[in-house]
Amino acid sequence: MTKPTVWFLTGSQHLYGDEVLAQVAANSQAIARTLADAGLAASVTWQPVLTSKDAIRRTMLEANADDSVIGVIAWMHTFSPAKMWIAGLDALQKPLLHLHTQANVELPWATIDMDFMNLNQAAHGDREFAAIETRLGVARSTVVGHAAEPRVQAEVDVWMRAAAGWQAVQRLNLVRFGDNMRNVAVTEGDKVEAEHVFGVSVNTYGVNDLVDAVAAVGDAEAVTLAAEYEELYDVTPELRRGGERHDSLLYSAKLELALRRFLEAHDAQAFTTNFEDLGGLVQLPGMSVQRLTLDGYGFGAEGDWKTAVLVRAAKVMGAGLPGGATLMEDYTYHLVPGHERILGAHMLEVCPSLTSSVPRVEIHPLGIGNRADPVRFVFDADPGPAIVVALTDLRDRFRLTGNSVTLVAPDEPMPKLPVGRAVWIPDPDFHTSAACWLTAGAAHHTVMSTAAGAAHFQAFAAMAGTEFALITAGTTRDGFEKELRWNSAYYRLARGL
Repeated sequence: MTKPTVWFLTGSQHLYGDEVLAQVAANSQAIARTLADAGLAASVTWQPVLTSKDAIRRTMLEANADDSVIGVIAWMHTFSPAKMWIAGLDALQKPLLHLHTQANVELPWATIDMDFMNLNQAAHGDREFAAIETRLGVARSTVVGHAAEPRVQAEVDVWMRAAAGWQAVQRLNLVRFGDNMRNVAVTEGDKVEAEHVFGVSVNTYGVNDLVDAVAAVGDAEAVTLAAEYEELYDVTPELRRGGERHDSLLYSAKLELALRRFLEAHDAQAFTTNFEDLGGLVQLPGMSVQRLTLDGYGFGAEGDWKTAVLVRAAKVMGAGLPGGATLMEDYTYHLVPGHERILGAHMLEVCPSLTSSVPRVEIHPLGIGNRADPVRFVFDADPGPAIVVALTDLRDRFRLTGNSVTLVAPDEPMPKLPVGRAVWIPDPDFHTSAACWLTAGAAHHTVMSTAAGAAHFQAFAAMAGTEFALITAGTTRDGFEKELRWNSAYYRLARGL
């Protein structure tokens, strides 16, 4: 991924004279450099100090038009009369971060005078700016503190990553190979409304288009890729070159090459498959999907394009951070009182970005799909903090439901479950988590992320103007149910008549 850019905008006015404006420019450049040198997720580009309505509006329009810009950071160094910002804020179509900071850390108690006060008055300049943001209903994130503070930089980085995820979804082309699984509710959804709200373009292609792409892959190419598998992974002997089932590994390699070429040809960064619609495919795509998601593609099983969107967003938001993101499914429970666990997996497609170990490449019967045994990665997710998030179509709006969880090691080995799998303990406890999840109507398909966390999804949802209901350590059933009711009223009113 190319490192994205954010613009650093500074507000002031001509009331204080040219000398003060020159100092404002120097100070704001220093703040921008502090952020730029902090190694954050996006580059920070300083823009000339804004002192007029026309300059503000033009700058916002230029930011909209620049595809490399994922958002803008605004800071009022001095008092900047907020009526100047109305046209610009109305024009801005990209995420906004309001950074409430100042040039100095300490007050110069012995020498402070009115000149210093006039220059360094973000304390009420930013309040003026926030008042107009609120009056106009401008969606934004707010970060408070000096730009050199690690906490402030971490919060800015969260916003940057959310803005990068938002931009990725805005530009996302998603390929569905066939339709979704028959008679399933949660994989359905309004694709037109999804493009209106999130920007994603969801389109269906016949699975036999993929079959043709597989047939076009040369044998020598498959041999080369299969050799790469043997070098990178713990490939079971029967699949290795000379093994009795090596042809299955070669077909999996052809599937991967065909999928990559098809997605690249359609400028797509996410896709779905469906075991009920395999056409002339010999295997249900397994390791081929896992390899693509490892490289950052979004994926949803059984035609679940909404989860594929979330996986792609999580991949972008978490890029470069430890951990990963994947399609996940709540499969079954361990219900020993006081030791409750959730076992999550899917048939084949869980992304190995959840593990730091070398995954094992195996082949086993699937039991459904009526095709040859598929090749897949087998592994356990690493222990540690994670979040699961579902995207649900509620007819009048979309809802994101999240749950902070802790991944743990399985109590015992699972030799007869040869898939990528994860075991976790949900916050605040199993019973509250499951009851709240069911109350929210959240799906059994989720994105599980061990890189991007709750704060990233919270900021992402705010950029989308979409509800985000989070089940976390302090959640109670009563409080969560009330939150959902309040959200229902708010989001229906916010849409207008």
